[in-house]
Amino acid sequence: MSASDPFYLVKEEIQDTVTKLQTTLDRWEKLPVSSTERTVLSREILSTCESIEWQVDELDKATGVAERDPARFSVDAAEIERRKRWTSSTRTQVHSVTGKVQSTPVRNIGTGTGATNRRELMRLDDQFQQTPVRTDHDSYISNESDRQELLLREQDDDLDELSASLGRIGHVGLLIDEDVGFQGGIMDKLSSDMDGTATRLDLVQKKLATVMKKAGWKAQVLTIVFLVVLLVILTLLVFSA
Repeated sequence: MSASDPFYLVKEEIQDTVTKLQTTLDRWEKLPVSSTERTVLSREILSTCESIEWQVDELDKATGVAERDPARFSVDAAEIERRKRWTSSTRTQVHSVTGKVQSTPVRNIGTGTGATNRRELMRLDDQFQQTPVRTDHDSYISNESDRQELLLREQDDDLDELSASLGRIGHVGLLIDEDVGFQGGIMDKLSSDMDGTATRLDLVQKKLATVMKKAGWKAQVLTIVFLVVLLVILTLLVFSA
């Protein structure tokens, strides 16, 4: 699958965030339980885990959409299964980090007044808070929207071409229908002419039979002789030419 696939772009961002989360967790584990910095990092880790889990859920939804129509999104069953395994593994990893942080008691910040504690907490947040986790969910949705729009435009173009092809086929069909009608008229006329010719030939044969019958056998023999002589003359003329 291409690295420009929106799924893999978001996956890469999530993986980078998970790597940073693991670094922060390692730092958190090295701090004393009573450390104020550990308390601040705990809040940061939990917030990051929540953000990652939300992004993974969105990727799962996108994978579910692709699974219902794999041909449309150019993915196969194996690719769908790989995506599901990755999101499941990442979610399990994030849940593990969340559970570890939540199961560890944290120290209340400060022992002074509430206002003093709040000021100290704000100062520590400014000091230790890392760059907020950047999500590319909006970018992913935008890419998917652009991709869907491109697919729709391509489908519209295909439909236009299909419509034009159907129009051409319809025009050719009309021409063929006209030609078939014309040929049918010719065949009808030819059939009528053949019927007329057959009728006239039948009448001639009947008249010839009547004449031959009246003339007797001598006339028939003379006629045959005359025809043979005529055939011989015609043959000699053809070969001499």
